[in-house]
Amino acid sequence: MSPHRRVSVLRAAAVSIIAAGALALSACATPSADAPPPGASLDNAWPDPPKGEVVATGTVLDKGGDAELCVGPVAESWPPQCSGFPLEGWSWEGVEGSESSGDVTWGAYAVTGTFDGETFTVTQPPIMLALYDPVRPDDPAGGVEGETSEARLLEIQEELPSKMGDAYLSSYPDRGYLWVDVPWDDGTWQEAVDAEYGEKVVFINSMMREVSG
Repeated sequence: MSPHRRVSVLRAAAVSIIAAGALALSACATPSADAPPPGASLDNAWPDPPKGEVVATGTVLDKGGDAELCVGPVAESWPPQCSGFPLEGWSWEGVEGSESSGDVTWGAYAVTGTFDGETFTVTQPPIMLALYDPVRPDDPAGGVEGETSEARLLEIQEELPSKMGDAYLSSYPDRGYLWVDVPWDDGTWQEAVDAEYGEKVVFINSMMREVSG
């Protein structure tokens, strides 16, 4: 089963869990060979992979030697569960802040590397998330409250999982806008939601950010 199809199946299971009142096991997005091409339409948008290094914050979960980087929500089970991107070049040697249960080891880190759309390859030592001090990104709303009603934002929130497919991780309304987390965006998703809903209604938050200069 491809990563793209595997993630889709897991998201369907997560929706069922939410309906039952439990925490969803959310999935990370990986485009398969038949993923829609890049474009401005929300129905066919898919960003190209980043060209250089990116830094991602999330949970590294290693089960029996198969490490994954999960940039979306993680199920609060013991051990925790998530479905993320295969993580190449990962080693626990010299890395602090991990926990283990059985054959599962995990921890929260800022991980720098390259991302080809399916696999994240580590290029620099990870930093414990508790010690990571990222540069705060600019507020895309410019500190201005949005004008979209919460009822409308909740309608959009209901639509986006089916429209965005595997790229959708989570979202929440705040300050008159809907804030949507995706694994990676080069501006493609933002352009698509702007075209679909109008500017300054939905803001896309990329969980992977390009490493500057």
